[in-house]
Amino acid sequence: NARSHVGASGLMQLMPATARWVARKLGMKNFSPSSVNDFDTNTVLGTNYLSMVLNKLDGSQVLATAGYNAGPRRSVQWRAKLGGPVEGAIFAETIPFTETRLYVKHVMSNAVYYAILFSGKPQSLKARLGTITPEPTTNVALP
Repeated sequence: NARSHVGASGLMQLMPATARWVARKLGMKNFSPSSVNDFDTNTVLGTNYLSMVLNKLDGSQVLATAGYNAGPRRSVQWRAKLGGPVEGAIFAETIPFTETRLYVKHVMSNAVYYAILFSGKPQSLKARLGTITPEPTTNVALP
């Protein structure tokens, strides 16, 4: 029963409204707010939501990580304020929410660590962070 100070629940730390929205999108017939704490339900909802956010944000792991934490609309807003393309590391440092900025930095550095661990090959954090452009290339509706 992991629960954050803002009300996110389960391993994937889903907000109740987001969990309901994803459950509807997936056609989950027996979804109830309490089922968010069920491990299987939570991971299905969370991984599908992360995939939706990643698609909405052009496959950018930096934008998707920030969007998963602070809400995808915020990532869209922050991106729109860019004057031009910037390195993902620079974008991450400009995230105005301390919690989200630190979350992105931790998640992205851990992603590189685990990629090295699983592949046995060197990985580039810079490549994983990519370049963030002000204009999106996709239009996917999210909550």
